[in-house]
Amino acid sequence: MSERSGLFAGDDPFAIARAWLSEAEKSEINDPNAIALATVDAEGLPNVRMVLLKDIEEDAFVFYTNYGSAKATELEQSGKASFVMHWKSLRRQIRVRGEISREEGGKADEYYASRSLKSRLGAWASQQSMPLESRGALMAEVAKVTATKGPNPSRPPFWGGYRIKPVEIEFWADGAFRLHDRFVWRRRGEQDNWSVLRLCP
Repeated sequence: MSERSGLFAGDDPFAIARAWLSEAEKSEINDPNAIALATVDAEGLPNVRMVLLKDIEEDAFVFYTNYGSAKATELEQSGKASFVMHWKSLRRQIRVRGEISREEGGKADEYYASRSLKSRLGAWASQQSMPLESRGALMAEVAKVTATKGPNPSRPPFWGGYRIKPVEIEFWADGAFRLHDRFVWRRRGEQDNWSVLRLCP
């Protein structure tokens, strides 16, 4: 294993990821927790979209969505996903590949309750990824939900989290003359130890 120091120091890749995200929160103008989430459909055709990462746990990365969305359908079919976080201000990125599981318990309830009321009502009103007649139709549904759900709506049963437990995490930092620094952490399963390799830029 190549010696790691500075930005890459430490024996816990999740701690390194949290440290990098914490730095990005001080320098990125918008959404430092944005990730480009990649999935594949039933035919194996890739799909990617931006979502917001909401937690870096001891052994997983967590985001939330509508379980009826295209991304959720693809996640459920394959059980796998990957994402990249890129920060222009820091000239760094993190790439993650791993296994998917749902988060639909107390943590999902807690996060849903922390969102603004309009966002909570929007989660009830939007049939994410489904065809929409017009924006007016969507706003009418929001008004209907507001009238029926009140000021403290519970989390919809079709809305919750996904947890990505990585088998691979790569940390990348920009280097002079495009001689970037890259370290990849790999393991076969969540019970296995990590191996760490330096990669050519």
